[in-house]
Amino acid sequence: MNTRINLAGVELKNPVTTASGTFGSGEEYSEFVNLSRLGGVVTKGVANIPWEGNPTPRIAETYGGMINAIGLQNPGIEVFVQRDIPFLKQFDTKIIVNVCGKTTEDYCEVVERLADQPVDLLEINVSCPNVKEGGIAFGQDPKCLEAITKEIKKRAKQPIIMKLSPNVTDITEMARAAEAGGADVLSLINTLTGMKIDINKRAFAVANKTGGLSGPAIKPVAVRMVYQVANAVSLPIIGMGGIMNAEDAIEFILAGATAISVGTANFVNPGVTEEIVNGIEEYMRKYNVKDINELIGAVR
Repeated sequence: MNTRINLAGVELKNPVTTASGTFGSGEEYSEFVNLSRLGGVVTKGVANIPWEGNPTPRIAETYGGMINAIGLQNPGIEVFVQRDIPFLKQFDTKIIVNVCGKTTEDYCEVVERLADQPVDLLEINVSCPNVKEGGIAFGQDPKCLEAITKEIKKRAKQPIIMKLSPNVTDITEMARAAEAGGADVLSLINTLTGMKIDINKRAFAVANKTGGLSGPAIKPVAVRMVYQVANAVSLPIIGMGGIMNAEDAIEFILAGATAISVGTANFVNPGVTEEIVNGIEEYMRKYNVKDINELIGAVR
């Protein structure tokens, strides 16, 4: 039984990875999960300088999910290189670094700093607000997305994954723009913009007013977008959005995802990623699937 998949020349032992921002850089989850069982660990977003993030409260539970407005708080690239990469190198898993920034130059600085580091793939979070364009996210304007993809691709030594925002009219237009810019892989979906109001306090549940909605509530949207993108471009896709178990993961793979990322579920069950790896293997045995690649995009 073969569970190995390929992302732009990088072979993962199985398609299960962690979603950025929900797993730290692996250390806090390593007592619950054998990281060597995972196909890859996607780190929390890393910027060129430390980011403080948004004011609190920053997280609120919602029906079928959660809203977060953390604001990509992170200690910056230097701490990441000195502390987190050496930790992850102890495990037999691929290291995927999520990169964030407020300008194209910010992203390029991080990508260049990682050029000589032992990491396997770079996931570019284009849902960050572009400060030079009045705060619209890089991933909401196809021309902007193509341009930043081109700039990063020029400087990156590792294959790049462009993480697409679902907060757009046509996800396939964005996917084609990233492909035209030279992206090696796409990941989707990032969180949907949501809001929650505390009726007793008559106040917003998160200080930022809006936040990113994740969890099972967004899964049908995510599966639909993965299917659309898989039929619009020829790049491999990492699918995510509300994956809580192996059944959900397999649904994304059948829709066209080569790999999947598990996010919000980690907060409910810290051992869920390893359980999903086991569940995919059980599914393959049950249905006599010899190679997981047979399942990718099998539903047309």
